[in-house]
Amino acid sequence: MTIELVTFVVRDYDEAINFFVNLLGFTLVEDSPSVAESGRAKRWVVVRPPSGGTGLLLAEADGDEQRRALGNQTGPRCLLFARRRLRRGARAHA
Repeated sequence: MTIELVTFVVRDYDEAINFFVNLLGFTLVEDSPSVAESGRAKRWVVVRPPSGGTGLLLAEADGDEQRRALGNQTGPRCLLFARRRLRRGARAHA
């Protein structure tokens, strides 16, 4: 069994895509128009880390309750642990 996607609630789709793709080097796997249960237009946006594996479904906050959860989706706990391999000859900085 594998975990295919983990939902990550974001403030804005394009802002989140920019962060994950341009800053962290993730791959934009899908960005398709969709419709919420309420009938509101939304997007199905998936990014994956360069090494593949579990993707993030970037879900734009819908409503006050979800907007209040931005930045605090897991309470005081850490949401993700990421490991980045350094290029050969690169040095880690503290």
